Amino acid sequence: MGVSRETLISAYFPARSKEVERYAEILATWGIDRGLIGPKEGDRIWDRHIANSLPIISLLPEGSSLLDIGSGAGLPGIVIALARPDLRVTLLEPLQRRIDFLEEVVAELGVEITVRRGRAESFKGSFSNVTARAVAPLPKLATLAWHLVAPGGSLLAFKGEAAAIELAEAEKEAPKVFKKVAKSQVHEITLDLLDSPADLPLTRIVQLKKAG
Repeated sequence: MGVSRETLISAYFPARSKEVERYAEILATWGIDRGLIGPKEGDRIWDRHIANSLPIISLLPEGSSLLDIGSGAGLPGIVIALARPDLRVTLLEPLQRRIDFLEEVVAELGVEITVRRGRAESFKGSFSNVTARAVAPLPKLATLAWHLVAPGGSLLAFKGEAAAIELAEAEKEAPKVFKKVAKSQVHEITLDLLDSPADLPLTRIVQLKKAG
């Protein structure tokens, strides 16, 4: 990784440094023990999971609400909440064993994060931002989650190198959604660090902004 844990903490978690360090410890212990994190991921918590979750915060309006769909181990939702205490974050997860984990983590960290059990397609609510990491291909994700995006809000999906292809496919396969899309865009974002080298990981996020 091109950036140290200490640099990440000072740049992105100045108010919650202890909480994010504890969360990283939990992922590397409880997370692996319970099968939420792969057994070989213990040494990659900071670069693969925490650092990868951070670039999205530059797209989130101050004081807005956020729903993290299929939150799993709390990625990216818990990282976002720790980096941006101004946001109102809700974690949505269908599996009870993961809900149990998320509730224990939130209690352990002592932060205000709402945890709800359910599937996106049947969940009710309205959020300024709806995010998902490794949940479903974009056409399916947009169809399942669009009703949860408030007018003027955005669906923000973490995607890989094929982000632009998925966006094009979604435009064809989810026409009902795109009738109400005011703007669609693929953001390619690296962490904003003054001492960051050119080889810092690139995060691609597809944004579908709903008409107001």
